[in-house]
Amino acid sequence: MRSSESEAHGEGAGTHRGWRKAYVKSLMVADILCAVVAGLAAYLIRFGANAGTPVRTSLLPVLLLPLVWGAAMLVSRAYEQRYLWLGPEEFRRVFNAAAMLLAALGTISWAFKLELARGFVVVAVPLAALLTLLQRYGQRRLLHAGRRRGNFQQTMMIVGHRSAVAALREQIDREAHHGYRVVGCCLPDGHALDNAEAFDGIPVLGSLDDVAAMVREHQVDAVAVMPCPELDGPTLRRLGWDLEKTRAELLLAPAVTDVVGSRVSIRPVCGLPLLHMERPELTGVRRLTKELFDRSAAFAGILLLMPVLLGLAVAVKSTSRGPVLYKQERVGRDGRTFSMLKFRSMVVDADRMVGSLVAESEGNEVLFKMKADPRVTRVGKVLRRYSLDELPQLINVLRGEMSLVGPRPPLPTEVERYGFDMHRRFLVKPGLTGLWQVSGRSDLSWDDSVRIDVRYVENWSLTFDFMILWKTLGAVLRGSGAY
Repeated sequence: MRSSESEAHGEGAGTHRGWRKAYVKSLMVADILCAVVAGLAAYLIRFGANAGTPVRTSLLPVLLLPLVWGAAMLVSRAYEQRYLWLGPEEFRRVFNAAAMLLAALGTISWAFKLELARGFVVVAVPLAALLTLLQRYGQRRLLHAGRRRGNFQQTMMIVGHRSAVAALREQIDREAHHGYRVVGCCLPDGHALDNAEAFDGIPVLGSLDDVAAMVREHQVDAVAVMPCPELDGPTLRRLGWDLEKTRAELLLAPAVTDVVGSRVSIRPVCGLPLLHMERPELTGVRRLTKELFDRSAAFAGILLLMPVLLGLAVAVKSTSRGPVLYKQERVGRDGRTFSMLKFRSMVVDADRMVGSLVAESEGNEVLFKMKADPRVTRVGKVLRRYSLDELPQLINVLRGEMSLVGPRPPLPTEVERYGFDMHRRFLVKPGLTGLWQVSGRSDLSWDDSVRIDVRYVENWSLTFDFMILWKTLGAVLRGSGAY
């Protein structure tokens, strides 16, 4: 049975793509309504107290603003589906529309010597942009929630070797809010297989020669091509030509993954468009800026949270025997060890009890974790649930041993089992929070932990840190993966 949510977004229109047009229409209507609200608010601010202004003249900008705002959004291509649903580009185009509209109105006013109500324009256009951004963000959140329930899906076919296909499928399953559903794959040796055969639950639809035909047969929305020696330049070019006759997008995965778009650009070299990967931003002014921000924020946090810290200290001390703070040796930047501070959430000598509990571990292949750990005190359960036991690490940040955001601080015993890739994390300081905090924490597998830590180091920026800090608040309140 099709859900009412799907029907409301047009999935009953005879195609699984029907929800897309309905979603774009809802954006257009909401954008116009935002402009109407912004126009009325600006009218009240600019003309509300001016009884001498003719009503017809003062209402004209209010009536024109929705039309002008809608036109600006169209010109900035804010309704193209490839810019919607994910990523910052949708919001960037709203900003572009507002800036373009302000510049156009100013230029027209100056060129034709028109008497525009500057006070109205200065209030109305930024307010329309703000309301538009908020409603688009809200609609995106609802869309992502629906996708996690299996609605608003886009079909995808993966092309490449088995290991690459399985890895991408696993990533797609982790990022359910992206809304992709894998309908099958085409393998270099797919012609030797029965089409009904599958591996890892992925149907094998055919060989590389069958991609276009399978796209048409299964109404595929996107074809993801993984790095594959059989798919050289001429073959990919012909595949692109074949897919032009369909509605499917062609997505090419680079050989280097887990690198954000800001570090990747296309540059002409000797007449060829080559993919250029910038160095990660780990040194210089940006690193100094991160240091200053970390220590300033930690100092301010300690001052503001002092009553909370004292209250938690009293709760820990009065409910169980032992010290208030727990010190544990961790490995920081450049492999140097330091004493990480936490509020004690377990009984004294809990470390010595690990051997008797290791058989009941619910963590990953390296880390010991238990959801119902008998060593945790009553107060400790609350502290760990909401990550309050981590607050003393603000002192580690203030001392320069940790950052507010970074990879998870590892134990020396973990470092002994690290492969080459994981030593990359020691280029930066460990963090009070990080991608691991907002991606599942204790529920992560070891491979996921490695991938997340390396991704952070490769893509570090202040903007990335602010995004993680914002998401940390939601992760802490939900308590997901905390035990």
